[in-house]
Amino acid sequence: MTTAQNLPVVVIGAGPVGLAAAAHLAERGLEPLVLEAGDGPGAAMARWGHIRLFSPWQYDVDAAARRLLTTVAGNATGAGAGAAGWAEPNPDALPTGAQLVDHYLAPLAEALTDRAGAQIRYGTRVLAVTKDGADRSRSLGRERLPYLVRVAATAGGSRTVEEIRARAVIDASGTYLQPNPLGTSGLQALGEEESAGFLAGGLPDVLGRDRDRFAGRHTLVVGMGHSAANTLLSLVELAEQDAGPDAPRTRITWAIRGGSPRQLYGGGTDDELPARGLLGIRLRDAVEAGRIELLTRVAIDRLEPSPDGDTVRVLGTARREGDDGALDLTVHTIAAATGFRPDLAMLREVRLDLDPVVEAPRQIASLIDPNLHSCGTVPAHGEAQLTHPDAGFYLVGMKSYGRAPTFLLATGYEQVRSIAAALAGDRAAADAVELNLPETGVCSSDLALAADGDGVVSPEELAASGQSSCCSVPAGPQQISIGLAPAQAAPADAAPAAAPAAAPASATPVPAGSVGFSTGVAHGRSGD
Repeated sequence: MTTAQNLPVVVIGAGPVGLAAAAHLAERGLEPLVLEAGDGPGAAMARWGHIRLFSPWQYDVDAAARRLLTTVAGNATGAGAGAAGWAEPNPDALPTGAQLVDHYLAPLAEALTDRAGAQIRYGTRVLAVTKDGADRSRSLGRERLPYLVRVAATAGGSRTVEEIRARAVIDASGTYLQPNPLGTSGLQALGEEESAGFLAGGLPDVLGRDRDRFAGRHTLVVGMGHSAANTLLSLVELAEQDAGPDAPRTRITWAIRGGSPRQLYGGGTDDELPARGLLGIRLRDAVEAGRIELLTRVAIDRLEPSPDGDTVRVLGTARREGDDGALDLTVHTIAAATGFRPDLAMLREVRLDLDPVVEAPRQIASLIDPNLHSCGTVPAHGEAQLTHPDAGFYLVGMKSYGRAPTFLLATGYEQVRSIAAALAGDRAAADAVELNLPETGVCSSDLALAADGDGVVSPEELAASGQSSCCSVPAGPQQISIGLAPAQAAPADAAPAAAPAAAPASATPVPAGSVGFSTGVAHGRSGD
């Protein structure tokens, strides 16, 4: 039977955190094998490539990745020019998802394979992870067994299933392709699976690639986070662009499960919170002007596609003035911005220690609790906090946060740095975790909205925001709402926020349309 010696470390997902893991492993002299279900690096991120990130380039590049990209034959080239001609983009610009893929992930993937000895296999979906020769229930000698990773590889139109053995497995596959269902109680609404063709996801490209799907049609947007707000405002803009005496009306309905969108709007004087974000203000104005029909207390029970396949009927309950509380709505498309959850089915034979609430590794569950922490107050954590009963298996990046929405890309980079150090036998480096973030501020979508065509935010806009970046460290743990100042002081027994350092590391690239901070998880399946 195969032992773990001289086997590669399998990394699942070729997104920012997965490729950062490969860079750190290669830097440590370990052999990374990256398995990506998509056809290129950052495949999941490319799906929302039209969305601008919250954080500028200076916080979006991992340290080991930067060293690899800016080094030729072991000698730094300086000025950000790397061996493959890579030049680091304007550090103050906010990239789109597509720009992050094109100008960072694609060159990084090339550098990893050409110069760092890493292997990256695209079109390779992981079906299952287990111990080689032992199911979940077998304990005798388990710790000596390597991992077995079963994959389905697609090439030239054919699909083959094969097995790969590994000394360790780092799962950075994210959650982006695993959305939460529309139905209540955590289950799909009746008929939701049969109505999949009517679901546009949480981040459709309303004004670009997907325009024809929405123009002159009726769209239902479900959710109360950044994704929903971004899609709603894009639909409003589309309706204004297509307005005309002969043009079919672009109709927008917004459904939320709560009783009021005040948290998203920013509250104003009603809740004595003075700072309101541009996103919330624009959305509130659109609702009050009648451009968006708002439904509250919505519970979707059933979806029924029409016989002609053009519309879907949405049935359930809702609060709307002048009716009996029944929801009976016929729409052409549903933008379901309901958040995401991890796909744990492929890990059924791995012994995991997960929190029963958020489905994150148990030791970090209290650190990422969205009731106490925003993206900027999650403490640094590393390999020691990410271990499971099966040693050598790790959930990292967005997937390590389970259903919690507080993921910060800088946290993912620090996770994989620490894990690579531990796998290389450098226990001191693995345990020396820290999270270097910009100065105090609050998470906000306003900077992305204020950016010009090149993604640059003017000094005046930055000064007006009161932030040094879009995801800075608030004064203490807090609940996050779009555009709000900190809503609560840190409890006396709360974990302190990480102290800022002189040389900030990467901050979160949460897309302006992500489901992040309010209602669900941000981005990242097979590439967060």
